[in-house]
Amino acid sequence: MSTASPAPLSEAAAADAFRRALRDMLVMLGILLVLGVGIGALTAGWPGVWGALIGVGLALIFSGTTVVSVLRTVNTTPAHTTAVIMGAWLGKIVVVFIALAVLSRFDFYNRMVLGLVLFAGVLGSAVLDLRAVQRGRIPYIEPKPTQGPTGEPVDGSGPAVS
Repeated sequence: MSTASPAPLSEAAAADAFRRALRDMLVMLGILLVLGVGIGALTAGWPGVWGALIGVGLALIFSGTTVVSVLRTVNTTPAHTTAVIMGAWLGKIVVVFIALAVLSRFDFYNRMVLGLVLFAGVLGSAVLDLRAVQRGRIPYIEPKPTQGPTGEPVDGSGPAVS
């Protein structure tokens, strides 16, 4: 038996909302991958395919780190969550800029397809994150229990009334 207390309602609801955001983002990026590769192949041939693949990969790095950071820190203090999210943001910015700097030296991919797919992936992910948080049933306050598991008052003010 586990003696750990269950997570408060707000933490569980927040975790559910961000799991939904992660799932929806992965589905959206999968659809974007299929559409981007197809449209890239039709409009620019193999360079379009490579542009779409790279664009989806960068969108996954850019958008996925935020959702995963929040999910990993949902049960921690706001200061810790903020530090992890800011660190992840800085890390992903560095990775994306380095990747784009390295890619700028090559011409095996279509830059327009990469840019459009990356833009669609990041914007779509932001919209899905917003939707998941808006639809998530995250309470603003946590009511304190008035009785313990055996019926005794939590605050010690006397016997519980049945």
